Amino acid sequence: MEQKNAMNTSPRPAAKPANAEAQSSGGASLFSVLVIILAFIVSVVVYKYVLGDGRHFQGGNNENNPNPGDYLGVVYKGGFIVPVLMTMLLCVITFSIERMLTISKAKGSKSIEAFVRTVRQKLNSNDINGALAACDQQKGSVANVVKAGLLKYNEMGRDRTMATDQKVLAIQKEIEESTALELPMLEKNLVIISTLASIATLVGLLGTVFGMIRAFAALAQAGTPDAVALANGISEALINTALGIGTSALAIVAYNYFTSKIDELTYSIDEAGFSIIQTFAAQHGNTTQNAQTV
Repeated sequence: MEQKNAMNTSPRPAAKPANAEAQSSGGASLFSVLVIILAFIVSVVVYKYVLGDGRHFQGGNNENNPNPGDYLGVVYKGGFIVPVLMTMLLCVITFSIERMLTISKAKGSKSIEAFVRTVRQKLNSNDINGALAACDQQKGSVANVVKAGLLKYNEMGRDRTMATDQKVLAIQKEIEESTALELPMLEKNLVIISTLASIATLVGLLGTVFGMIRAFAALAQAGTPDAVALANGISEALINTALGIGTSALAIVAYNYFTSKIDELTYSIDEAGFSIIQTFAAQHGNTTQNAQTV
C-alpha cells in the first residue's frame, strides 16, 4: 500500500486556490492588454510616419507608387492590414521575451538537473536540512515546491499519531498545492502566442486578398493593361502574406520552445517529489505499527 501511494505522485492538480488564481489572472490579463495596446500604437506610428514617409514614394507623396527598390514603401502599400500584422509580430516578440525571463527565473540560479540530483543525494543520506539549504540556494519555482515538500516531510517525521500512508498522502498533497501556486504562472500568455501562431497567416492571406482586389480593380478602371502597375499591386499584396507567415512561424517556434521548457520543469518537480515520498516511505515505514498502537 505504501509503495503504491508513493508511486502515485503527480504535481498537476486540477484546482487552484481561488484568491491566488484571481490575483495572478488579473495581473497577467492587465499586462497582456497593455502589451497589445502599446504594440498597436507603436505599429500605427511606424506605419504612418516611417513606412509612409514621402521619401519612399515617387514625387514625395505616399499616394503614389513606391520608389523602385524601396521596400519600406512597398510594405506601406500593403494597406491597413500591415499595422495589424506588425502588432501581432511585436506581441509575439514581447511575450516571448517575457516568458523567457519568467521561465529562467523559475528554474533558479543553477542547473535544474544538478539541483534535483543534489536534493536526491541529500534525501538518500537523510540530510533534510542540507536539502532545504539547497532549495534556499537554488530559489525559483521548482525550489519553492521542493522546499514545501521537504518542510512537510519534517512535519510528518515528527508526527506520532498518523500512519505512514497518511503521512505520505499529506506530503503528496502539499507538493500538489505548492505546484498549483507556482507552475501555472509559467503558462500565462502562452495561449496568446499559440493564438497568434494560428491567425497570423490567415490575417496575412486576408490582406493579400484585399490587395489583389484593389490591384485588379485599379487595372480594370484604367482600361489599358499596365504590367508595371499590376506587378506593383501584386507585390504590395504579397507583403501581407510574408508578414503573416513570418509572424506565425516565429510564434510556433516560441510556443513549442516554451512548452518544452515548462515540461522539463514539471518533470523535475515530479522527480524531486517522487524522491521525497519514496524516501519518507522507506525511512518511516516502520512507524505504521507504532501509530496504530497509540
